[in-house]
Amino acid sequence: MTITARRLTQEADGLPGYVAHPDGPGTRPGIMMVHHAHGVTADYKIDAYRLAQLGFNVLAPDFFNMFGIPGTDHIGAGADLQAKHGDTEFLVKMDEAWQYLIERLHSDADHMAGIGHCMGGRLLIPFAADHPKLRALVLYYPSVRDEPETSHRPRHAFKLAPTLRCASLVFCAGLDFIATPAIQAPLWEAFRANGQPLEWHSFSDAHHGFRHPDNEGFQPHYADAAWSIVVDFLQRRV
Repeated sequence: MTITARRLTQEADGLPGYVAHPDGPGTRPGIMMVHHAHGVTADYKIDAYRLAQLGFNVLAPDFFNMFGIPGTDHIGAGADLQAKHGDTEFLVKMDEAWQYLIERLHSDADHMAGIGHCMGGRLLIPFAADHPKLRALVLYYPSVRDEPETSHRPRHAFKLAPTLRCASLVFCAGLDFIATPAIQAPLWEAFRANGQPLEWHSFSDAHHGFRHPDNEGFQPHYADAAWSIVVDFLQRRV
């Protein structure tokens, strides 16, 4: 199997980000990777390639570029991006990427999954609520807080998770300073309430961002342990 893996730009491709997929005709299951607050960092490109080797079409849209911020290095810029753009705006961009993954990359609309980390994990919860055909959801330490609903973030995960119709895999970090253990408990109950298959993994001494080498909380042991679980989950559920 040969793999195409490359950066996408708005000018050349109609959507900015990174893509990896097996070469050859036919439709394949698709995965949209929704990036963390640091953007499409190098580890997304590696993961996209590894998932393409398993037979998936993989797209990691670059929301910084989609919102008009140029370049490929956005480490440390995520808080400003989220302050300027509310969830509704992000969800519009995510839907654009979703349609690109299906229509331009010829992914099977009945066999689709989403993977999100931190900011991306939180945003995938309302996205999944709006896309009931989604087969599987993988969330790494979604940055859910105990906060009121506002026009900027109008739908809280506690209310949305019980409505999801897909299988979910969630990783939590015991030392997470954003989605703290106090948040993780009601989030677990909210996911349980939807009655769909749920796999929940909590590492008591893991930090927020344990998956990402560009994060201060990076812990390679847990990153590797989680990856094998993710691959198994996707192969069974998508």
